[in-house]
Amino acid sequence: MKLNLNIQPLNTWIQAKHEPLLIAGPCSAETEDQLVATAHLLAATGKVTALRAGIWKPRTRPGEFEGIGSIGLEWLKRAKEETGLPTTVEVATGKHVEEALKAGVDILWVGARSTVNPFTVQEIADALKGVDVPVMVKNPVNPDLSLWIGALERINNAGITKLAAIHRGFSSFEKTGFRNEPMWDIAINLKTLAPELPIICDPSHITGNRALIGYVSQKALDLDMQGLMIESHIDPSVAWTDAAQQVTPGALSEIIDHLVLRKPEIKDIDVKDALSELRAKIDKIGGKWKILIIYAVSKNVNRFSSLKRALPLISKQMLVNQLRELEEDGILERIIYPEIPPRVEYKLTVHGLTLMPVIGILQEWGISDLKLTRKTPLV
Repeated sequence: MKLNLNIQPLNTWIQAKHEPLLIAGPCSAETEDQLVATAHLLAATGKVTALRAGIWKPRTRPGEFEGIGSIGLEWLKRAKEETGLPTTVEVATGKHVEEALKAGVDILWVGARSTVNPFTVQEIADALKGVDVPVMVKNPVNPDLSLWIGALERINNAGITKLAAIHRGFSSFEKTGFRNEPMWDIAINLKTLAPELPIICDPSHITGNRALIGYVSQKALDLDMQGLMIESHIDPSVAWTDAAQQVTPGALSEIIDHLVLRKPEIKDIDVKDALSELRAKIDKIGGKWKILIIYAVSKNVNRFSSLKRALPLISKQMLVNQLRELEEDGILERIIYPEIPPRVEYKLTVHGLTLMPVIGILQEWGISDLKLTRKTPLV
């Protein structure tokens, strides 16, 4: 299944000043001086293409800071005039759309708490009809690809062709080192369904921790995401919201400097070399058991004993060997928990997760083939 989205290429509506494409700015516009000063420092890096700022902030509980409101749009206008940076804000209602457009905001985005609600997305889409403005759609807070797709389709059906997705991670009951679990496979599946759709990664909301932003940014670029949205504040220590995940403009510049852009050159590779490379890739997951092990681990069958029960025909030694090879090839990683006795679990690496669309296609083909070849048993 492919998504039939009518969209324009990313470079037709936003021109990256530096690679990778970077959208940056404070989580919240707090004061005019804070926003404008941050914007000047970001512009001075030469690496930022657009300025983001939260004007309206949907909060979990009442009484928390819910954004400075419409006055912040005037601050954004001043920041744009003084720095030349295009601006982008989150909109959550039709009224937000109208006010942002009236204030000259260049790009709008739909937040994760809005994407989860089709009624909210439709209200935003209705307000966008007849308007030519770029819109970015964040993934929903819960890991539901259908909701993300539905939101993109609603915005696209409103006539918005300058469209992108933002991957900001997903809420999970299982607490890890991330604020929101990346669940890279969901973003990969979206890209598989809509190859022409630009996907921008938001490492700030995935990590919730400025120390991990560089790591997640590199993973996103390695997965061929088209840009980054990173929160930056002139002084994160006094930020009114999400202080732990914001970085100074100077720190942001250093993060970007350390990223590696990997662009494989294939135009001069002849067929023989390409087939050799393909053979090497197939060898990594070839054989009788590896694909089955990868599939089982993806379904949280992730301990040696549970894998042995799920695959009763594999010998213990063969399972040990296969797991070791998958680790060596960077497809699985082993996690040892400090318990007595130690608990060992396996999980797919980011590299391993890139195999899931392929394995999903193989599974679909296998089911279809089984239906075609199944014969009525003799009585």
